[in-house]
Amino acid sequence: MSSVAQPKTYPVYDPVHLIGVVKKQDEQTFVVECDGHEWVCRRAASCLLQPQVNDTVLISGPERDRVYLIAVIEQAQQSESVVSVPGALNISADSVNISSAAAMQLHGGTALDLNTAQLKLSAGKGQCVVDEMQYVGREVKTTVGMMRVIGKVYESIMDRLSFMSRTSFKITEEVEHMRAGTIDYQAEQSARLHSKYTMVTAKDLVKVDGKQIHMG
Repeated sequence: MSSVAQPKTYPVYDPVHLIGVVKKQDEQTFVVECDGHEWVCRRAASCLLQPQVNDTVLISGPERDRVYLIAVIEQAQQSESVVSVPGALNISADSVNISSAAAMQLHGGTALDLNTAQLKLSAGKGQCVVDEMQYVGREVKTTVGMMRVIGKVYESIMDRLSFMSRTSFKITEEVEHMRAGTIDYQAEQSARLHSKYTMVTAKDLVKVDGKQIHMG
């Protein structure tokens, strides 16, 4: 008794590979018109450019019920392109360079994180507008030609504060208070304290010392 191997049967496909124009779109599907016939298809995962209405696209699939929009051939509005993917997008490469001839914007709906071993910023002019800002670091070094700080309240809390300048000029319109454990003022040439009313008081001792003392 001999057995004859039965030939394998394969499904018969009527493949689709056409160029058409997007007529309608919703969240998941697109309606593409090809030679007067409309095809309802989904966007392939490899088609990163978001198709728009009136764009010329390429659709392909093994049969009518499995047709995908695989590429955008020509955009109706070439002034703006949208790269869109469902879910999260990760770009990985040895080196990434993003450049723009005009303006460039980065938008984060909830947050924008920058994490790197070294960060460099270079610009001709810069502007930073932040409602609330907190900086935490070990050391800050700043070298500027001119610095201006304008605000309502300025508070500085330090264990040690050093200030060096060639000339210091300060104006306080109302009242200035200073509290310290010990105050030591020293001038190499002259020191002057002048007001309409001047009071020098001490709890235990007031000492005035000099080669000459002039009163009045």
